Amino acid sequence: MENSKVPAELCALLLVTLALSCGVLPAQTFQVGTLQVPPSQVQSGYLEVPEGPDGRTRIPVTVINGAARGPALAVIAGIHGYEYPPILASQRLAASIAPQRLKGRVIIVHIANVPSFLKRTTYYSPADQLNLNRVFPGKQDGSLSERIAYVITKEVIERADYLVDLHCGDGNESLRPYSYWMPIGNPKVDEPAKQMALAFGLDHIVIDPTRPNSAAASLYCSNTAMTRGKPAVTIESGGMGVSTDEGEIGAIERGVENLMRHLRMADGKVEMPSKVNWYEPAEVLRFPENLPEKAGLFHARVRKAQVVEKGALLGVVTDFFGKQIYELRAPFAGEVFYVIGTPPISAGEPLAFVCALKGN
Repeated sequence: MENSKVPAELCALLLVTLALSCGVLPAQTFQVGTLQVPPSQVQSGYLEVPEGPDGRTRIPVTVINGAARGPALAVIAGIHGYEYPPILASQRLAASIAPQRLKGRVIIVHIANVPSFLKRTTYYSPADQLNLNRVFPGKQDGSLSERIAYVITKEVIERADYLVDLHCGDGNESLRPYSYWMPIGNPKVDEPAKQMALAFGLDHIVIDPTRPNSAAASLYCSNTAMTRGKPAVTIESGGMGVSTDEGEIGAIERGVENLMRHLRMADGKVEMPSKVNWYEPAEVLRFPENLPEKAGLFHARVRKAQVVEKGALLGVVTDFFGKQIYELRAPFAGEVFYVIGTPPISAGEPLAFVCALKGN
């Protein structure tokens, strides 16, 4: 009998024909940075942030390229380096998503802000004292935080179709889980982003229509995607630098998995919360910058998830000798979504986040 081996080109054609008959297109090689990931494969590596006067860094990423074509979902953790549950959840997601059953691609940024992560800093980078989530879309020749934002914008956000920005309470924030829906006045992204917030599954959703709608000055990671026509959602789950809360880590894992089903990247039923509470207005309350004392100790008088009346005492700030210098009160009736849980406080920094149930 003659050798009946089918040429590779014919095999590829037969696979494409079969896929087309089933309504599914095979995936193609997908590139992020220097990673070139063939269909049905997973690769991990680094996005290099070039050297500057304040040093250099690199961003650990995992790219999962499915067997079939579909949307590209960016999952970004560690914009703030002291926010551990999303970082741990990102590692678990990279290990649990099977490329052979995936329709599309998932780009997982494990730690966007490595300098902050390694130095355990809240809010600000130790390299340039900037908040990474306030400098997007970044600058190619800017400071280290701006260069990180630029690389993430070019190599992750602009290669994605959807984005989920994973956060939690920073190392000083005691926080209840919630999501943000951040409409920018463009129905083509606002409505899909709303559905993403619902699909993630957290039953407390804050409406924030105040984010910039300029792509050139987007400031926030999620907003950078929205202003480029890519629906995005921001998630908050965990806080206080705790990395052992399985409930808060698990909520992130389940949320991303359910979001993938919602985007038809994975098979299975989309599980929606039975009831969702929408919150607007919402206000971050800060230690004023116009006081004689520019720093002190914060003493919280409420807990996360506590319901408060308008004017309720949320906490006080004392000077370094114990004398009270500021009194924090609720601007309206609502729920405490987070409150600072450690004493140090400086002028302009947040003390608490209060949100009112929409329609109340």
